[in-house]
Amino acid sequence: MTPELIPLIDSPALEVKNEDVSLVIADIHLGIEYDLYYSGINIPSQIAKRIDRVRNYIAEVGPDRIILLGDIKHNVPRTSYQEVDEVPRFLNELAKHAIVDIIPGNHDGGIEKLIPDNPDIDLHDPRGAEIDGVSYFHGHTWPDVSLLKNSYLVMSHNHPTIKLTDALGHTLTRQSWIRAKLDRDIVAANYPGEFDWGDPELIIVPSFNELCGGIAFNESWHDDLLGPLFTSKAVHLEESQVYLLDGTYMGTIDNLRKYSREKYRSPSSEKKIRRRRKKSFRP
Repeated sequence: MTPELIPLIDSPALEVKNEDVSLVIADIHLGIEYDLYYSGINIPSQIAKRIDRVRNYIAEVGPDRIILLGDIKHNVPRTSYQEVDEVPRFLNELAKHAIVDIIPGNHDGGIEKLIPDNPDIDLHDPRGAEIDGVSYFHGHTWPDVSLLKNSYLVMSHNHPTIKLTDALGHTLTRQSWIRAKLDRDIVAANYPGEFDWGDPELIIVPSFNELCGGIAFNESWHDDLLGPLFTSKAVHLEESQVYLLDGTYMGTIDNLRKYSREKYRSPSSEKKIRRRRKKSFRP
């Protein structure tokens, strides 16, 4: 069978159909409220609401598997008391409904100590895993070479958004899905020897946690984005396609750059910026 990838409408979640039905969510960042508290922002734990959201996704999709695409926990390098409580509770709740596959992200150091003793919860390698004919990795590392043979490579890590700015400087930011292709030569330069190349389409999943913020892809260049696929320029960024959570196709990154704040920066603001930069370099 050919895998079918279907974003859930108005949700940062992905349904994948092949032999099994999988539900994919990314960047859950349990425990972020603890970090915000120590930054002076007091928000009560949102764990109950997050479990309810996933239950709604499960009711809609009826998955055999739930794939967590990295950054299940938030705090690094330490683990907060909030995560010690919430991560096992969250994982056990999901495992009541389906097999849970964890692809660890850069925030997930030590998560193996938080995973409950449950045969329906599997922790995979940080470089990703092939699950039911689709390749998954978080994005903070190069994917395992075996993942390059499939038609789809699904990642997260960058919390993709687009930011649209009008002539008066008003901005609108929306979470987005990104679809992109890879440069085989650049990818190959980072792997020794021969490998199977499926010319995979890269799918970048938006963040599940609404408190995480995001990166505006139409205001970013390769070096602004996270992970070696971007810093190596292996992603064809300008031709990448952007979709809103409601399914609206917004065009390519190249076309959307005309609506970025850089487009509407006035000459007077440029002069002020240059003056500030000159002052900042004075001894």
